[in-house]
Amino acid sequence: MHGIRESGARLPEAAKRLAESLADDADGCVRGILLYGSHILGARPGRHSAYDLVVVVDEYGPFHRAMKRAGAVTRPPWLLTSMAHLLAPNTTAYQLAGAEDVGLAKCLIVSDADFTRALGSRPRDHFLLGRLVQRVALLWWRDEASARSMEHRIQRARAGVVEWMAPYLPAEFDAESLGARMLDVCYRGEIRPEAGDRSQQVFEAQRSYFAEVFPDVLEEGVRRGALARGDDGRYSLTAEPGHRVRMRWRWHFVRSKVRATLRWFKHIVTFDNWLPYIERKVERRTGIRYELTARERRWPLIFLWPRVIHMIRNRPSDEDDASGSNFRGGSR
Repeated sequence: MHGIRESGARLPEAAKRLAESLADDADGCVRGILLYGSHILGARPGRHSAYDLVVVVDEYGPFHRAMKRAGAVTRPPWLLTSMAHLLAPNTTAYQLAGAEDVGLAKCLIVSDADFTRALGSRPRDHFLLGRLVQRVALLWWRDEASARSMEHRIQRARAGVVEWMAPYLPAEFDAESLGARMLDVCYRGEIRPEAGDRSQQVFEAQRSYFAEVFPDVLEEGVRRGALARGDDGRYSLTAEPGHRVRMRWRWHFVRSKVRATLRWFKHIVTFDNWLPYIERKVERRTGIRYELTARERRWPLIFLWPRVIHMIRNRPSDEDDASGSNFRGGSR
């Protein structure tokens, strides 16, 4: 299976600096840091796009206390630790002190135990699994044992794609069509402030990854007896998923969407300056610019919902339309 340790020359220097600094601030509490998302995929990251990191820690409490001592977080460690045990992972912001030009890291903080469960055969939701079976890179690791452990879990997660994708697959498929369909299913499993064709844009950005990595995923399906390989090199399921299997995964994605939406409330607590970040992302991915009122900024949980509904209803179906537009959502 394709590894996750890439040549340093292929990784953004700013992301490496952020990862190294964060690990140093955490004072030995971090096992490894992964880069995922638009910056590694080349999926049109904007000038203000954050670097998406998954930070795997030994335990939440010691990590948050170390980050507080380093001045890297403003929230109380007990609060961040409590939030981490509720709908893991936490999402936090991280910047290099005195080096804002390096950019912002949006960090998913997850314990080693929660990381293992999220990538296992019975995850609570698809939040991490859907992201980490795509192209990712290990930016920093504490030791060889930690690196190998993270690599193994991601490889196992990739090998399990066919199991949860079975109810959504066409009669025949190959590595690329499996990747494209997987992204479509995963993106529909969350409410996201992005254009309707974002999953297709993300697929095109990593088409070569799916062509290189997912043949191994398909062959693993053959070895398990779940797939049959045709003479034309395409694959098919050896048996149609039964009603219970279909209902299991349908319920899984419904539950996952609910949990992903509930995490928005956590962002207010765990992510410094979350509202300006969301404003920029909505404008970048949908072309809709909102001018929020003082009331909306002060009490977003109460007064921002009409904006959210407006964004969902009016986001463009094509990301090219979003990047070329300057639609103003107006003020209330």
